Amino acid sequence: MRADLVPDDLWERVSRLLPPAPERRHRHPGRLRVPDRTALAGVLFVLRTGVAWRDVPAETVGCSGVTAWRRLRDWTEAGVWPRLHAALLAELRHAGLLDLDDCSVDGSHVRALKRGDHVEPSPVDRARPGSKHHLIVDRHGTPVAVTLTGGNRHDITQLLPLLDAVPPIRGARGRPRRKPRRLYGDRGYDFDKYRRLLWKRGIKPMIARRGVAHGSGLGKVRWVVERTFAWLHQFKRLRTRYERRADLHQGLLDLACSPICLRRLRISF
Repeated sequence: MRADLVPDDLWERVSRLLPPAPERRHRHPGRLRVPDRTALAGVLFVLRTGVAWRDVPAETVGCSGVTAWRRLRDWTEAGVWPRLHAALLAELRHAGLLDLDDCSVDGSHVRALKRGDHVEPSPVDRARPGSKHHLIVDRHGTPVAVTLTGGNRHDITQLLPLLDAVPPIRGARGRPRRKPRRLYGDRGYDFDKYRRLLWKRGIKPMIARRGVAHGSGLGKVRWVVERTFAWLHQFKRLRTRYERRADLHQGLLDLACSPICLRRLRISF
């Protein structure tokens, strides 16, 4: 197994959340189960390089792509990746590295080469099948929540579901944080109805107005969400959607957020 695919600090956090391995049969037990760390290396290899599962080099990674895919399926269904992301956010908040007072939101289109859930004609790609990533980040660009929808969904329709997807973030005294104080967005979120809904949630909307000349100054804060999309799409498997199952692509999105959060923790120490 390539050691650089699963660093020790990442494996230490993932191993606590994995479901127990099934017990082996006493008679005719079959081949030995591939270690979880090796299977995770296969998943991360596909996530980083974007290769097809069948093309995973078993001699380099330590397991076949089919084994890695099955383990990804099982761990996604067990809810491992959202819990891992939430645990890392709690660590960041405990270390004072998570600023939830100012958050930014945006969406990004990706082409979908296969059919499946949340695949719709994309209005920005000549109606070709596509999906959309919706992202909310803190002031430093740390991904707080990410969701997946069809490519024809307007950003504003997913604003409240995206806020609902923010996990309860612990790590400090008092109640867990689940919402920002101020939310920054571009002109695609300029709807007074949703401004009122944000105020009702106790969130101050900082959204650019349509039809107004550029120069509002909001870009000085909300540019971090564009940078985080660049970080996410450095994982080549996320640049184009290949998974038919929406839950598996969502699992890869949640998994990709964890190395970004972990990298910020490493820099702080």
